[in-house]
Amino acid sequence: MNIGFPRKILIALMLVFGLAPLSGCASLSAATTTIDPDKETVVLLHGLGRSPSAMWRLAGQLEDAGYEVIRIGYDSFQDTPKEILADIEGQLDAYELDQSTKVHFVGHSFGGLVIRDYLAENQIPSLGHVVLMGTPNKGTAIVDNLRDKWWFNLLGPTARELGTGKESYPQTLKRPNYPLGVIAGKTDSSNDHLLPGPDDGMVSVESAKLEGMTDFILVETGHSAMRYDKNVSDYTINFLKNGRFVINQSHIMN
Repeated sequence: MNIGFPRKILIALMLVFGLAPLSGCASLSAATTTIDPDKETVVLLHGLGRSPSAMWRLAGQLEDAGYEVIRIGYDSFQDTPKEILADIEGQLDAYELDQSTKVHFVGHSFGGLVIRDYLAENQIPSLGHVVLMGTPNKGTAIVDNLRDKWWFNLLGPTARELGTGKESYPQTLKRPNYPLGVIAGKTDSSNDHLLPGPDDGMVSVESAKLEGMTDFILVETGHSAMRYDKNVSDYTINFLKNGRFVINQSHIMN
């Protein structure tokens, strides 16, 4: 028996989508459907293989900034992207979002793709701003390079749809027609054989960029770490409030 084999698989799984540690990610029923009509609402979605608890720090920072935060969960190991979308639609239907003065959306990684899909299929009359953090808007080459490994199926059906091909889930989503800010991460990594060019360890900077985005900013942080990065949260709040990441300072979308 090859004792090192399971360890290699575990490392590969951690490399692909940062599943360290793995956490339960079953959908959460709305604890309350009451929305404070005097507050703006932020719908917050986690990434692949995570749960709403993964967004605890950003949720707290958004609440400190005066927002009402709804953290939505979904099962990315069992469900396809469209099944996840249907699940999220059902959860959000439990909230009377039209009672909020404004509804914003913030998504990390795959959560950003689901937000784009949701907004393409659902009308939000009081829609505010949308922020995508480390989202593979053009897919990720990591999936292209590892999809044929037998153990890749352990990641579930959704992971297989996140490649860069024209028929991949990210590539089939509609162009946004709402104020959208994109945050990409950049970090030193040793995975150029799987993901060429500047990247956050799992998503390339070029993949994060999206045609039609309102603003873009690059932050020195890794894919999973950006959920806890103070600069990322500050930029997110700035965009929700002002539609720009950097206030009173000119900058160029690189």
